[in-house]
Amino acid sequence: MAEVRCRKVEEEQQQQQQQHENSDFNGDPGPDADVNDGDMGPDANEDEPKEVEMDNSSPVRQNSNKYILLQRCVKLFFGCLAAVTCGMMYAVYLSTYHERKFWFSSRQDLERELTFQEGSGIYYYYYKHMLQAPSFERGVYELLRDNRTVSSQTINAVEQLSLYPELVTSLLYRLTGSQDVIEPVYFYIGVVFGLQAVYVTALFVSSWVMSGTWVAGMLAVAWYIINRPDTTKVDSAIPLRDNWALPYFSCQVAALTGFLSHGMFCYLLMSVTTFTFLVVWECSHYVLFVQGLAVFLLDCFDLVPSRKVLTRKHVYLTSLLGAYMLQHQRYDLLSSPLLSLLIASLLARYFQVMASDFHLIPFLFLLVSCSHSPEHGGLGLSHNSRLTSVFRHNTENLFLEAKFGLNTTTDFVTNLLLCQEAFQTPSQDFFLRLTQASVLPFYVLVLLVCLLSTLQAIYKRLSGESIKTSKRLEDGHIGEQPEVIYHVFHTLLFGALAMVFEGLKYLWTPYVCMFTAFGVCSPELWMTVFKWLKLRSIHPVVLALILSTAVPTIIGFSLWREYFPRVLSELSELQEFYDPDSVELMNWIKTRVPAAAVFAGSPQLLALVKLCSGWPVTSLPIYSDVELLKRSENAYQVYAMRSAEDVYKLLSAHKATYVIVEETLCHEMTPMKGCRIKDLLDYSNGHVVYDKGEMYTFSKHGRFCQEIKMNYSPYINYFTRVFWNRSYHVYKVNSVISFQY
Repeated sequence: MAEVRCRKVEEEQQQQQQQHENSDFNGDPGPDADVNDGDMGPDANEDEPKEVEMDNSSPVRQNSNKYILLQRCVKLFFGCLAAVTCGMMYAVYLSTYHERKFWFSSRQDLERELTFQEGSGIYYYYYKHMLQAPSFERGVYELLRDNRTVSSQTINAVEQLSLYPELVTSLLYRLTGSQDVIEPVYFYIGVVFGLQAVYVTALFVSSWVMSGTWVAGMLAVAWYIINRPDTTKVDSAIPLRDNWALPYFSCQVAALTGFLSHGMFCYLLMSVTTFTFLVVWECSHYVLFVQGLAVFLLDCFDLVPSRKVLTRKHVYLTSLLGAYMLQHQRYDLLSSPLLSLLIASLLARYFQVMASDFHLIPFLFLLVSCSHSPEHGGLGLSHNSRLTSVFRHNTENLFLEAKFGLNTTTDFVTNLLLCQEAFQTPSQDFFLRLTQASVLPFYVLVLLVCLLSTLQAIYKRLSGESIKTSKRLEDGHIGEQPEVIYHVFHTLLFGALAMVFEGLKYLWTPYVCMFTAFGVCSPELWMTVFKWLKLRSIHPVVLALILSTAVPTIIGFSLWREYFPRVLSELSELQEFYDPDSVELMNWIKTRVPAAAVFAGSPQLLALVKLCSGWPVTSLPIYSDVELLKRSENAYQVYAMRSAEDVYKLLSAHKATYVIVEETLCHEMTPMKGCRIKDLLDYSNGHVVYDKGEMYTFSKHGRFCQEIKMNYSPYINYFTRVFWNRSYHVYKVNSVISFQY
């Protein structure tokens, strides 16, 4: 009996001691503690601070803190070094590939300029113009009142073509004294390649911040380079606006990721990149609208602190205001869907505070903001600025109906846009390439896990449960991290649009690579899966750490083995870009045509004519003005079944003195049915009608581009052929009509 009593006494003493330790840890007195502090002796008050002081100043604790700090610094150093190295290597790769593809260094200036494809040469022309101007101020003044580019028109080229990259680049070229060091064209493309290096570095950082390991960043960059045809257009057309703008958007996304996960220190970078992105690209506010929807959804479900959402809205508003002032009160920014969304979200937050349990209020205001401008929510994100003028003139509904098969139209501009590759649905080859690179299967798995975990977090918020702000690996709730939830919404929204418009794959695919790399390298994601599976045989934390290292290692090794030889072969293989017919045409224009000449033709060809010769043209490959679109349609009439008199009147109305007929357009053979220029013109002019699969022709004239080559009346009365080769025929528009029979 004595032994039993002794054991009970010992157990009671142990319980009291444990309760006392718990009360000390929680800062509250235990149940057996005396409430009156005055009963405690002086020794008790003096011993406790001494114990804490001894604990904080112990050599073991100091060494441990120093070791942890050193470990973090080493990890940060090597991560930053890897990020910068990946960016620099990618820039070197692009430069080498560009040299091998075009033999750039061994060509003359005219042949170099012809390598700017897809109508992008017009941007480089303005860069050359700024360098040839007597001063930077004089060059800017001439661009603001440009009357030497489009015939019989004075345009604000800086605003209409978003020429701020060319202005800044030309200014840097002057200020750095690079005239004696590097040629202007190398400086120009070098800046673009440098921005692409920033692009992949920002993707690296985003994946690193989310996963906690810079191995994810290296895997994201590897996937980005392997899928280069679907991640960037810098190979085909260097000066395009999106090649300048998307690196800033990538930096903005990286800053937003850090802002959501770590705190407010990314505010300045986020503000600068948002403003720059708005200024550089006229379609940027549509992209930010989609991003704003993702942030808005975070705010709807209270998945992020309100102060961060308000800070983000402040960044949007200030950036919009700054861009509006810099771009000469551009109307698009005031009528942008982004501004409508910001106003609607502020109203939604106000009413949600008044009725905190009614969660449908934010969605009602979301619908209002989208219905304010329905074309902005859909087609405005088509990754192409040519829709701007279409929307302004009430044809957005026509475009939507034709795109989704609800209606048909004979409008030439609408059908031309529908035939562009950017507005087609993605082909099977696109998904096949992503699958072969192993990014698509892992992306589906990562997205599925993160989405289900995000839905769990949303359900908790709707049920009134709180979400922990401090996360541990053992918790296994990756969907409760604000930066992860944002990227889930981000990839879903852009992915949905990319499934409709192929041009948006250049916005979606890079973040597919980044998001997938984060997922396979994140121990939290594996831990989330193990929590769902209730794994007990092996310690889940250990297994999550092992898989987050082993899986990316295996993927990286397989990618290295399969794709690294291909990359080396691209750099070692000498390709040939040889276009003697275009060179011959441009040399003839520069040497034989008077300075007062005005050229008509396809917009893409006229961009090269303007770049190589500087002569005025009737239209440009930009679509921000409806008059320029009509000018392009009128110039295309040389490929329609129109009379010589009709074509002569259309060209004379635009003061054209020469017209260039391209053999590739006159005898165009394209696999896409009904998308040839001559087919679109015949359909628009009513010369061809399709009825129940049958085609009926109603024109009494032959095709102009074919009939004019016969050199008989009445064509020779209005036009005189002055140059021809295998690809081009140039005709002078007669100022005095001489009737010959």
